[in-house]
Amino acid sequence: MAPKEFEPPVHTIPVDSENKAMSLNIFSFQRPHHMSFHMSWIGFFISFVSTFAAAPMVPVIREDLNMTKPDLGNAALASITGTIICRVLMGTFVDLVGPRIGLGMILLVTAPFCFAMPFVSTASGFLICRLGIGLGLATFVACQFWMSVMFNGKCVGIANATAAGWGNLGGGVTQFVMPLVYAGMLKATEERAFTAWRWAYIVPGLAHLLGGMGVMFLGQDLPDGNYKLMHTSGALEKKSAFQVNMIGMKNYRMWCMVATYGFCFGVELTMNNIVASYLYDQFDVDLAIAGVLASCYGLMNLFARSVGGLASDWASRRFGMRGRLWCLWLWQTIEGVMCIFMALAKDDLATTIAMMVLFSICVQASEGASYGIVPYITRRALGVASGFIGAGGNAGSTICIALFFTSDSIETYDGIMYMGITIIAVTLLVIPIHFPMWGSMFLGPNDSTEEDYYIKNDFSAEEIKQGLAAPVQKFCNNAHMERPPSKRTGSESA
Repeated sequence: MAPKEFEPPVHTIPVDSENKAMSLNIFSFQRPHHMSFHMSWIGFFISFVSTFAAAPMVPVIREDLNMTKPDLGNAALASITGTIICRVLMGTFVDLVGPRIGLGMILLVTAPFCFAMPFVSTASGFLICRLGIGLGLATFVACQFWMSVMFNGKCVGIANATAAGWGNLGGGVTQFVMPLVYAGMLKATEERAFTAWRWAYIVPGLAHLLGGMGVMFLGQDLPDGNYKLMHTSGALEKKSAFQVNMIGMKNYRMWCMVATYGFCFGVELTMNNIVASYLYDQFDVDLAIAGVLASCYGLMNLFARSVGGLASDWASRRFGMRGRLWCLWLWQTIEGVMCIFMALAKDDLATTIAMMVLFSICVQASEGASYGIVPYITRRALGVASGFIGAGGNAGSTICIALFFTSDSIETYDGIMYMGITIIAVTLLVIPIHFPMWGSMFLGPNDSTEEDYYIKNDFSAEEIKQGLAAPVQKFCNNAHMERPPSKRTGSESA
């Protein structure tokens, strides 16, 4: 338990018993809650810009490096596959060391790969650089963990969704910003196209350095302080990496979410890699125009992921956790349907763009709804669960690209069709997710189980006696709002 000399800071905004903010104000930079919110999405945004910076310049890069479709597919795979393991490790890292250092360090460590891109001369060198830059997508795990420990359950869905959505926005922004940067470099290099795309990578490299330092110096790990202070004072449990991983990996709900998240966030990563070149090749539009049209997919993150989080929080107020689960299933199933419609519109550019935008909105909303549920998968191993589920997104993209978009025998529009069918099938895994104290999509809660399930399931009797479960008890008390409305008290229903 925390020693008596430890005194949590006084907060100037409404907070709960864990000192988590009770609401999200996107216009506030108040420390620690809202400053950490802005640092988390900015860091994630930068990683998205750099990871997909190559996509809108592919027509130039493939000519320079003499790359084939399989070469490009393998490089795209590398950009999102390497971070699978990195995201899993990041989950453990933030549980042990904190989200601030985790997010800041990964930006700084991946910056050299951006600066190495101008020296690439082969397809394999290009693949290695994209692999290294793609590791930065592990910032997502730190971002979502950070929001989950900063914001109360009443707004955690919208906080997680907005931070991640604005971060994902980088995937859309890079589709039109990098062609503009390339155009500027083209002018600066006197129309030397093969030099201009290389110089363009200096911009995301600098963003990594500035963003990483900003996160480290301006962010704060927890409402009550940074991990080092909390560990030193005894206010925060010093966790065992092996123990928290075992707790997370034994939770079947986590694995269901790993699979379903693979076909919302994984689909977004896939589309960020293929959509610009698909529009360029399928409809013979100008490279810059293809980039602008492709950016419409990622730009839906400006609001759509937040809509999913907001819908999840609304469903929770109306129906408890069962509402959150139904919300996720509905958004993601419609996502699969819109994906199929986009494939069927292959002969008309305007219809393709319209279906792509609707498809994108559902993808982002599914992601937002997913992370309305993730903070409740496990409390003690929240970082591990966030890491594995985030890695599931990259794994899903790896599967989609490998199965549908690397073979010359599968047309891109057919690959999009097959991907839509797979989305609908995998989303059925939301159905078996059952919380004993709250229920599932089709089954109600167990009357004999309450929120202290989190303590009984994750702590031994000796650990409870030592007081290690005390912070989780506060979480349990605040989680009563996920009960069905008929089982809430008056204050919980408010």
